[in-house]
Amino acid sequence: MDNYMLPCLNKKLFGIDCMGCGLQRALAFLAQGEFAQAFKMYPAIYPLVLLLAFWGINLFLKFRFDTYIKYGLLIITAMTMITSYFIKMHYLFN
Repeated sequence: MDNYMLPCLNKKLFGIDCMGCGLQRALAFLAQGEFAQAFKMYPAIYPLVLLLAFWGINLFLKFRFDTYIKYGLLIITAMTMITSYFIKMHYLFN
């Protein structure tokens, strides 16, 4: 499966990870059932999967506060991505 993963253009050009680095490997770990390793690889994987699942379900079922739930999940996902990126960069450059 590693042979079919796309390389990160940001990492190839500039030598540093982008905010999405690790997402493909985390999805591969989820598919293999290695949930802890998926979280270690990309901590935003679980809020992202939850957000995408809610959006998919919301196409067919409408909820009372679905807009607020979507925005809340979107904010949680974005904050998790940003926080984990800065933590990774802090440890990389220190």
